[in-house]
Amino acid sequence: MSPTPPLFSLPEARTRFTKSTREALNNKNIKPLLSTFSQVPGSENEKKCTLDQAFRGVLEEEIINHSSCENVLAIISLAIGGVTEGICTASTPFVLLGDVLDCLPLDQCDTIFTFVEKNVATWKSNTFYSAGKNYLLRMCNDLLRRLSKSQNTVFCGRIQLFLARLFPLSEKSGLNLQSQFNLENVTVFNTNEQESTLGQKHTEDREEGMDVEEGEMGDEEAPTTCSIPIDYNLYRKFWSLQDYFRNPVQCYEKISWKTFLKYSEEVLAVFKSYKLDDTQASRKKMEELKTGGEHVYFAKFLTSEKLMDLQLSDSNFRRHILLQYLILFQYLKGQVQDHKHSLVLCLQTTPMMQKVLLSENPPDGERFSKMVEHILNTEENWNSWKNEGCPSFVKERTSDTKPTRIIRKRTAPEDFLGKGPSKKILMGNEELTRLWNLCPDNMEACKSETREYMPTLEEFFEEAIEQADPENMVENEYKAVNNSNYGWRALRLLARRSPHFFQPTNQQFKSLPEYLENMVIKLAKELPPPSEEIKTGEDEDEEDNDALLKENESPDVRRDKPVTGEQIEVFANKLGEQWKILAPYLEMKDSEIRQIECDSEDMKMRAKQLLVAWQDQEGVHATPENLINALNKSGLSDLAESLTNDNETNS
Repeated sequence: MSPTPPLFSLPEARTRFTKSTREALNNKNIKPLLSTFSQVPGSENEKKCTLDQAFRGVLEEEIINHSSCENVLAIISLAIGGVTEGICTASTPFVLLGDVLDCLPLDQCDTIFTFVEKNVATWKSNTFYSAGKNYLLRMCNDLLRRLSKSQNTVFCGRIQLFLARLFPLSEKSGLNLQSQFNLENVTVFNTNEQESTLGQKHTEDREEGMDVEEGEMGDEEAPTTCSIPIDYNLYRKFWSLQDYFRNPVQCYEKISWKTFLKYSEEVLAVFKSYKLDDTQASRKKMEELKTGGEHVYFAKFLTSEKLMDLQLSDSNFRRHILLQYLILFQYLKGQVQDHKHSLVLCLQTTPMMQKVLLSENPPDGERFSKMVEHILNTEENWNSWKNEGCPSFVKERTSDTKPTRIIRKRTAPEDFLGKGPSKKILMGNEELTRLWNLCPDNMEACKSETREYMPTLEEFFEEAIEQADPENMVENEYKAVNNSNYGWRALRLLARRSPHFFQPTNQQFKSLPEYLENMVIKLAKELPPPSEEIKTGEDEDEEDNDALLKENESPDVRRDKPVTGEQIEVFANKLGEQWKILAPYLEMKDSEIRQIECDSEDMKMRAKQLLVAWQDQEGVHATPENLINALNKSGLSDLAESLTNDNETNS
């Protein structure tokens, strides 16, 4: 029979582990603990629990003997090494840290917490994070309860920064998802007007000021009296605003919101009326730099009446108040969707006043204002992320699951290249194959007349021209130009086939139907009338009568008719390079002339653009007679005579 293994004995194992811990502490090496752990009989869990108790016992003795912080931190470092080697539980270092911080005074806790800050990477590793995050959170909260926010401000800030580095952004325990406020932060001030000494104080200051003769005191010894008139009402309203900054939810109540607005108007009016001197603020800052002084910030305001005038004259104090306003309004703007009253209108104007006052506050007001605006914009992004449910910033890569390919029989080369029995070129798709094989020669297929899809101007605008005729009495709502689909096609067709589309004009159109109706009227004058299939005898008699009327029409009547597109085309070829001489006499502006020069380099095209622009400008008064008069005035009498002859010939 084999000998039975030795049984685990707790007192013996604890004694051996305590002795090994002392030896490891003196040698600053974990090897004695590893050796003892392998020699002690028992299961692994039993030995781990015993070693944890040994660590706590040795630490307790060091604290009772008032050992230095170095020995305490050395024990915690041994526990961290033990967790890494797998000889003690993962929560042991955090339990030891909690014991130390509970027993030591605050000045030594600062040294211990520096060690905690330096090992933040260790706490975030997979070995320690899940086991110690709750211990660290509880430890930090216990420290914050012991610390004073006014006297240990820096230490409190270090703890908050450590928690921010330790926990991920998605840790909801530190996000304040319900937007809760610290309602315990109450600002206490004098609420009894009868006990106020503000009025008496100013009276005494004025009496004392009367006794001091000019020149008795130097500039350095001169008392810094405040020029801001301070009474109890201003004092009360000023400090009452802190209650709204403490609990912004009050602003959603109608009476409270009106009270807040009233108090704010008076306080901001004082800030605006009595601005601080940049020279005085710069001098104060230089004196602090010379003496090596540092700015000291307190978590609580001092609300004594005697300090009111000094506080209102302090640039840092004003910055605190204005920054509180901006934070409050940012919160209200994010929540204003559910509350509809005068709050909406005020939030559009009031924050701008605070930003202006903040930028005017010395020293470096503009720079400080921009920095605050950047911080508030970052806070808006943070609030949006929380409102969306705190989605993870880590995006997992989607698995590229490719569908299994279906094995097909490979097509023979002669079939693919169109040399097989079907003589077709296979394109891999039935519709593409059909289109490709419609015509053997692809270039000829593209030139085919059947591929001409663009209609002529006469065909497309025939219906619109008929509807534009007043005799047909078609109502506006039934006209084709009011159809958006028709208007879009009309613009594309005009851009391709009509010279009027790119001509400059002084007319302004409010809508697309109005522009198209104007173009339809122009095209009706230029395009030939639609052909008539059958002419009755009565129609022929009417045409003869019209011809007789035209023959008997006087030349003066013919000159009063507007010029046609054909006349403009013919005369533009004759005008050519002399178009710029005629332009001022057609009442064309210099800007319009420059626009014509920029649009085209061809002289004939420039002349045509000039005449078309004149026709658009004059309308029914764009007659050959007026054009002839303009030519005579410009000294182009030869062209005027030629136009007269052409007009008589056409008539």
